[in-house]
Amino acid sequence: MDQAYGAGKAGGAFDPVTFLQQPQTILRIVSWLFSIVIFGCIANEGYINRPNEVEEYCIFNRNQNACNYGVFMGSMAFLCCVAFLALDVYFPQISSVKDRKKAVLADIGISAFWSFMWFVGFCFLANQWQVSKQEDNPLREGGDAARAAITFSFFSIFTWVGQSFLAFQRYKLGADSALFSHEYTDPSQDAAGAPGGGGGQTNSDGPFDGSGGYQRQDY
Repeated sequence: MDQAYGAGKAGGAFDPVTFLQQPQTILRIVSWLFSIVIFGCIANEGYINRPNEVEEYCIFNRNQNACNYGVFMGSMAFLCCVAFLALDVYFPQISSVKDRKKAVLADIGISAFWSFMWFVGFCFLANQWQVSKQEDNPLREGGDAARAAITFSFFSIFTWVGQSFLAFQRYKLGADSALFSHEYTDPSQDAAGAPGGGGGQTNSDGPFDGSGGYQRQDY
């Protein structure tokens, strides 16, 4: 089957079962679930207060930046996963090889960026949790949620690295047939734009006799 960057010719029917079985789809869904867990853990149980206080502070060493970072990363990763899933659904319908290449390169760069950001987030949250004072949380509230946020931040590093790796494999695959060696367009567009249905220069089966303007020169 003719393919370009891991997908067949444009215009094919969408198969949801095959789509859901693809490794990149599985990793995106897993990353999407991890982002929900991280966001939910910090947003719901990431703010606590002492018994004699009314104002709530971040459970990570009372550092508001730590909670803000986790909530921001969780929400943005959620949206990014949804956007990439939508792109994966639309990707086989992209008829231009150049546009497919741009999409795959964007996948590589953005996935690598997110893996780095989750690495930073994991180190940041783990450090702030380690230096948290017991007197700031004498009732031990939200401890499981904080540890879950740290754990899934760590796991998210590898899911996004995996997405970047799979995108790089698709980039290396490139266009594996002569059909995609040039700018590929929808066949229906080619048929509509070709004058008289001929659409191209025909090759003669006979020998070349030099009548087309080429003159042989002897040296």
